[in-house]
Amino acid sequence: MSEELADEVEAINSIYGPDTLTPYADSHPGPNENTPVYILTLPGPEDGSAPSSSTTSLRLQFPISYPSEPFTILGIHSSGEHGKRGAGARDLILFSTAVGEVYEPGQVCLFDAIEKVKELQAQDHDRAADDGSEKGDEAHDQFDPAPGTHASSKQLSSHIGDVPDEEPPWVLSAPIIELKSTFIARCAHVTSPTQAAGFVQHLLSVDKKVRAATHNITAWRIRGPNGTSFQDCDDDGETAAGGRLLHLMQLMDLWDTMVIVTRWYGGQKLGPRRFAVINAAARDAFVNAGLVANETTAAGSKKKGHHGK
Repeated sequence: MSEELADEVEAINSIYGPDTLTPYADSHPGPNENTPVYILTLPGPEDGSAPSSSTTSLRLQFPISYPSEPFTILGIHSSGEHGKRGAGARDLILFSTAVGEVYEPGQVCLFDAIEKVKELQAQDHDRAADDGSEKGDEAHDQFDPAPGTHASSKQLSSHIGDVPDEEPPWVLSAPIIELKSTFIARCAHVTSPTQAAGFVQHLLSVDKKVRAATHNITAWRIRGPNGTSFQDCDDDGETAAGGRLLHLMQLMDLWDTMVIVTRWYGGQKLGPRRFAVINAAARDAFVNAGLVANETTAAGSKKKGHHGK
């Protein structure tokens, strides 16, 4: 850990409370073991109070060269035991935006980023009050899942991101059918977490079949301003699948890209095989988009249909 990071950890915990920035006990060493992962629990937005059970916490990974190089936002650690639905996804976007605005190479930035997030949260709160509670309730209900479906992607899309007027530039994989389950991936170029969320929302709002699917597994990696980078994933009920998709994108060194793999369950469990099929569908979409070279996809999978654009 650099001296600057050690001083920043001490300062943040002194200002906002002793558990605001803590080492992530379950982190695994990456290619560089000197890239520690920390959990940042955002303070209360109204009064700058210490973190509580209703506040969002995020995973941050610091390179050995920080602050000459920015840290990476790995994703949401927790939305809080009593957090409101969608608050974690919203706070992730706000923090990503804040870091992009305040980070300057060579300067620590967590205090400024936290204060910027509090400012953005206050602005969101004021806008929500102006819109009125009735409109807010309608927004909450718009993408409630039907019984038996998973809510994660749908909740994310209903809280962040503006729905684009035009169809996002999706590039589709060929359908993969495995033991009656069908998998289709689609990827698109994105330049911000907000745009990625808007693309998810558009897809769920216009495609009933996708909205009714068993899982819509999402991952994205985006380079932000001033050398910042943002990445996250969503399992949508398919435990660990989002993280594996994100790892695939990391291995392929894909940036400014998002991918959604949709699965319609066919009644027979695939076991660990499902992860290989999910990644194979995603890779096929990346190939069709010209992001990676074409190679043989998952052996033994049955494909049919044609690629969409």
